[in-house]
Amino acid sequence: MSDTNQMQDEWTEMVEQMNEAVSESVEQNMKAQAAFVESWADAVEDSIPEEENVTEGIQGYNQAYEEWMNAAEKMLERTGDAAQGEDVDPTEFRDIWLQSANEAFKHVMGTSAFAAANGQLVETMMEMRQQADDIGQDSIAQMGFSTRADVEEVGERLVELERRQHEVEQKLDQILDHLEE
Repeated sequence: MSDTNQMQDEWTEMVEQMNEAVSESVEQNMKAQAAFVESWADAVEDSIPEEENVTEGIQGYNQAYEEWMNAAEKMLERTGDAAQGEDVDPTEFRDIWLQSANEAFKHVMGTSAFAAANGQLVETMMEMRQQADDIGQDSIAQMGFSTRADVEEVGERLVELERRQHEVEQKLDQILDHLEE
């Protein structure tokens, strides 16, 4: 009788662990979805996209959501299979989520709304980089060091001096050639 109780206890413990794992997976999935949607919303927040882009973006998000839900269904199916005694490889669960994440991201990242948001993000980052560069150059100048503009100016002057020297050398060669004749 104690073997039966022990087996029943082990079975109950295994089912509880599987339920906990599924629960944690669903919770992580929801957190990942929320973080993804939040970052996507932040990326498009400052732009007012055309209606067509908005519609396409929403469709992409809906398709991504369907991918996540399909993954959740697959997880529940495989968990049920495992609970019924089928040998389910734990990596299968990981693969379900990785595949669904890849597909979901493709749906969202393939939209013109995402492309427009990324374009605006890159433009904003380039502006910020330019501002930081300008501040850095101003700071260097205030400390009395040569700035990039100063070095570029010196380089341009050197190139011009070399060009003039070359012209003078050519004229001198012509004069010497003429005197030798």
